Amino acid sequence: MRDAAVTGADRDGRAEDGDGAPPDEAVRVRGLRKSYGTVEAVRGLDLTVRRGEVFALLGPNGAGKTTTVEILEGHRHRGGGEVSVLGTDPARATAAWRARVGLVLQTSRMPPELTVRELVTRQAGFYPAPRGVDETIELIGLSGQRDRRAGRLSGGQQRRLDVALALVGDPELVFLDEPTTGFDPAARRQAWSMIETVRELGKTVLLTTHYLDEAEALADRLAVVADGRVVALGTPATLGGRETMPCEIRFRRPEGMPPALLAGAAPAAAGETVTLRTPDPAGRLGPLLDWARDNGTGLPGLEIRRPTLEDVYLAVTEAARAHRTEETR
Repeated sequence: MRDAAVTGADRDGRAEDGDGAPPDEAVRVRGLRKSYGTVEAVRGLDLTVRRGEVFALLGPNGAGKTTTVEILEGHRHRGGGEVSVLGTDPARATAAWRARVGLVLQTSRMPPELTVRELVTRQAGFYPAPRGVDETIELIGLSGQRDRRAGRLSGGQQRRLDVALALVGDPELVFLDEPTTGFDPAARRQAWSMIETVRELGKTVLLTTHYLDEAEALADRLAVVADGRVVALGTPATLGGRETMPCEIRFRRPEGMPPALLAGAAPAAAGETVTLRTPDPAGRLGPLLDWARDNGTGLPGLEIRRPTLEDVYLAVTEAARAHRTEETR
């Protein structure tokens, strides 16, 4: 019996013209649902990923992002909603569709006795029009290890090999699942450079990560998933209204600074730290600098702190948790 959640598709697995995603959309999800028994893991999730962008999916453990990605990859059936990935419903994916998608799973195991070149060559044989094997190995920075056995590669080199196996089929869309988990800082930076290379090839990348600095460094746009739904969507600079959130101005209060310049701050004696919260840091800082210049002093320890992506992430996930608690009362 046909899954009731599956939308119409032709015999090649591509969405019908009237129902397919617009040509600039690599992924389109509307009202996605998935339950495991009585537990609803995904609860009406909506998502759009544009072609050629790096899109990061964030969320706490149990939020539903892994289930969502597995549905997009065609590895898990959904309970409801509409899904289009490269114009195709992944629930009815064909071999031709799978050749257009590359996967880098969070963990993988490769035959340790095979060399890098042997593994990439074997993988290339599964695709109708693969990239060149040596070209792919060079692209991900393993030219010096092409004849090294997989079992003798470092953790970072093995991750590069994972990416090579995903890219050798020349896919349009690449899923990267927690690509730098367990990496040291240097290896993470190298991985980021490799992901930038994938972007420069014109590929669409859907990235899942728990590292907010990674999402901020790599993603064109990102979504936060909590309780089975997207609770925030935007660029790293605008997510959750980040660009309009109050900033903090901190400095040690100079001797003689008039209280009027410190309106709204907690009382602080000379030499103590003053913290001013304001949505207009330039407007608030101007009079402070004018006074300091006119009085021949400075603002010791001056620091302007804008909300970090972590601040926003914690705020939106906490709000979602509170909302869910209210729903279940």
